[in-house]
Amino acid sequence: MFNIPRLRVTALAAGVLAAGLTAACGAPGESKDSGSGGSGPIKIAVVDAQSGQLSSLGKWEHKGVKLAVDEWNAKGGVNGRKIQLAVFDDQGDPTVGTNLARKIDSQGYIAMLGTAESAVTIAMAPSLRQAEIPNIASGQSPGMVALKSPFLFLNGPTSTTYDETLAKYVVDQKKIKKIAMISNNGSYGKGEHDAFLKALGDRGLKPVADEVVTTDQKDFSAQLTKIRQRSPEVVFLGAEEVESGLIVKQARDLGITVPFAGAAPQGTPVYRDTAGVKNAEGTIVSSPYLSNDVSEASKRFAAAYKAAYGEDAELHGAKAYDGAQILLTALKNSGVATGRKLADAIRAVRYQGLLGDFAYDETGVGIKATTIGIMKNGTVVEAGT
Repeated sequence: MFNIPRLRVTALAAGVLAAGLTAACGAPGESKDSGSGGSGPIKIAVVDAQSGQLSSLGKWEHKGVKLAVDEWNAKGGVNGRKIQLAVFDDQGDPTVGTNLARKIDSQGYIAMLGTAESAVTIAMAPSLRQAEIPNIASGQSPGMVALKSPFLFLNGPTSTTYDETLAKYVVDQKKIKKIAMISNNGSYGKGEHDAFLKALGDRGLKPVADEVVTTDQKDFSAQLTKIRQRSPEVVFLGAEEVESGLIVKQARDLGITVPFAGAAPQGTPVYRDTAGVKNAEGTIVSSPYLSNDVSEASKRFAAAYKAAYGEDAELHGAKAYDGAQILLTALKNSGVATGRKLADAIRAVRYQGLLGDFAYDETGVGIKATTIGIMKNGTVVEAGT
């Protein structure tokens, strides 16, 4: 499907990282020729947490994007013009993200990739919509779809898909009825909580416990003690990688031995390493990208990622790679259009990606399927294998 060259790792810097792939970044405001009427480099912004608790997401995303961009640049770029990236650190903070949206506009970036954090994406969306800057984001909160922005696209499914698939496996297939929930009160956690709760309700079920924690909480003993008292058969997790790992570790220390279940974060190395391999054993994961061995394309991607960065690829890097490929294809197809014309070109792309076959609808969602995996010995394998 595609050939990916061996790459060199570009070091990340704090704050704004200008990852000029062919030429040094221009001065702020030097942007008039970055669109269809120009001949200089095509300026694309990557926005993600490069610092803080969510920085692992941002670093995975940047590596996936850069892999795709380097592949295109090695073949001459888009219509003979090189792609120039700049990485912005949103610190996982919606306020920082809002300020960055204005900066991206003022400095002439014609499109944005990221963020992986739903709350930051939602905060940035109004400014990007006003500036008519298309954004392919990696979060999964249905709140992004609810914005109905014609400039906002997702490079993966929403929580609705993740959690409906999870409920089909846990409830319909495994016939489990006693399910506890623990989620955080951030945009991601709320999206997961509401989607899974709806999936249970559609099956006539209520959770035996429904605990909500804060995004920066570190001690979960009170909530986990309540869950333990209800003797669930499975505990649903609606939190990001690090917090989920801490919850599972503390749950095992309190004697909770049943499996945990969740979406994309629960299939990542950060979750596994934070929880501990033994504690994470048996975790049920709903994901559109369970491993690097699901297809020949994923094997090629994983090999190139390993060669470039010296580490194994995972879902977030794959999502970002797909998103970058879709954007660059749209730029090529549209003759490096900007604004609404570029957004329309993104919506028109049909792309066979690492996560599946993308076809965007009016909601900005391009893929609506996940698969169930189980964490075994620190690796996610497809359920039933």
